[in-house]
Amino acid sequence: MSQSLTGTPRTYRTETLADEPRIVSEEDDVRSILTALNDADCRTILEELGDSDAYLSASELSDRCDVPLSTTYRKLELLEDADLLEEKLRIRQSGRHASEYDQRVDGIRISVDGEDGVALELS
Repeated sequence: MSQSLTGTPRTYRTETLADEPRIVSEEDDVRSILTALNDADCRTILEELGDSDAYLSASELSDRCDVPLSTTYRKLELLEDADLLEEKLRIRQSGRHASEYDQRVDGIRISVDGEDGVALELS
């Protein structure tokens, strides 16, 4: 039997509005998100998480997405760095705890402004 506990929150350079979309305009953060979205395996993982009603482990994602486990871990790290995933810790009685993941965003809107550059709105 497993239980889930929320992992340690991470700090990101995004402007967060309560119950509203987050605006990301820092160049490195925008680049990180767009790089992750440009990767086919990352998109497949996000799609699988979006279709699932539960948090999934790396092993479960590897099986469902038909991506090798080592690649899955690299893609999860890329998605975490882009702040597109939420990670929780699955507690097991055996003591072998595992991370499990879910999408942090439902949608992303890209805007390009001559003065402000590229900004992303994450909902």
